Amino acid sequence: MDIKALAGKTDFSRRSFIEQTARTSLGVSVATTFGSALGGKASAQEAPEGGGKAKSLIYIYCSGGMTHLDTFDPKENKAVMGDTKVISSKVDGMRFGEHLDGLAEHADKLAVINSMSSTNGAHAQARYQMMTGYNQLATIVHPHIGPYAEKYFGKRGDLLPDSVVINRGTSNSGYLDPALSPLPVANPETGIANSTITTSEDRFAKRMEMSLDIGQNFVDKYKHYSSPKGYVEFYDQAARLLQSDELKVFDLSTQDDREAYGMNSLGQGCLLARRLVENGVRVIEVHCGGWDMHNDVTGSLATRLPSFNQAISALLSDLDSSGLLDSTMVVVGSDFGRTSKINDRAGRDHQPAVFSTVFAGGGITGGQVYGSSDKDGRRVGDKKVSVEDFHATIGYGLGIDLSFEVYSPSGRPFVFGNHGTPVSTLFS
Repeated sequence: MDIKALAGKTDFSRRSFIEQTARTSLGVSVATTFGSALGGKASAQEAPEGGGKAKSLIYIYCSGGMTHLDTFDPKENKAVMGDTKVISSKVDGMRFGEHLDGLAEHADKLAVINSMSSTNGAHAQARYQMMTGYNQLATIVHPHIGPYAEKYFGKRGDLLPDSVVINRGTSNSGYLDPALSPLPVANPETGIANSTITTSEDRFAKRMEMSLDIGQNFVDKYKHYSSPKGYVEFYDQAARLLQSDELKVFDLSTQDDREAYGMNSLGQGCLLARRLVENGVRVIEVHCGGWDMHNDVTGSLATRLPSFNQAISALLSDLDSSGLLDSTMVVVGSDFGRTSKINDRAGRDHQPAVFSTVFAGGGITGGQVYGSSDKDGRRVGDKKVSVEDFHATIGYGLGIDLSFEVYSPSGRPFVFGNHGTPVSTLFS
């Protein structure tokens, strides 16, 4: 081993030397601890031109596989479009499905990718990859964007979590420290579940002290493992949040503009996401289901798309008017697309070969469509974007060094975006 060449003079090369030595001599990885030791950015480089402007991310995820043809990639072919009419937008040449009239007015803020492509046509596997950038494996659980971003940048606030998952009852940090787990909010209309302290403050404090003592004893006994300590830190932070005024951020009952977003889980989730960004939370996932339209796609879209259109339009309007859209990247993703052939149940089936995603804010140049599907929306026609590229584009926008390696407990190295190439032309 060339010690002199490996050690070098930069933080990155010194860190590489330490990691190499530890793995060679001790058979361990220290990367999962060095992120915090070096301020959370052990190998950080300056963000490339155009990237790194997004300080927060709102990732709106449409579970089930949103049809690209009836939303962001409509076609001229009537046989392909079925009953869906095509409307123009504020931007010449940018056309949407008829239910997206609100978003058509925000087209100058949007960058639509119509050449997304995935190798996963089953919901669970496709969703996993769209949330993590990696294929699902039996041997490891990969982190979502929020935990990875906190690992890279370090924790931003004291009490509020760095990442929140809305419309989901559970979350985890994958192979990262449990303390990095996003806070789950199962129902944005009711806020954080079980957040009301039903006993006296003194009794609550004593109970938490006892619980943390027990946890600390466990940590001391198994001090060579990071997970027990992470769980203790996670619960300690939760306990402090429960007793703070910061908890009010999750209470939408006094918000005057609730109806503007729609009184449904997606609308209220987007409203809560806006409030969380206003209060410094870095990454928010907002989940909405109901997009697996194998039957009656026309009727299903008439029910589902108006609330989607209303919620995202309201979110973009408010972020823009407050000036936060410049530093907040809003991303819309889904499992995959839907087939151009309408089946015998008047629905559309799974199609991973090509579909659409949408970016706005956080340095994105609006009013553009990147890539295309073929004339029937069956396959990529131009400028294919993989799921890895999609995640790399998010990381590029957030200013994450895409070569920054984090090691799993088993010693396997991972990078944000799984070595994808960011679509840097989306950024100004």
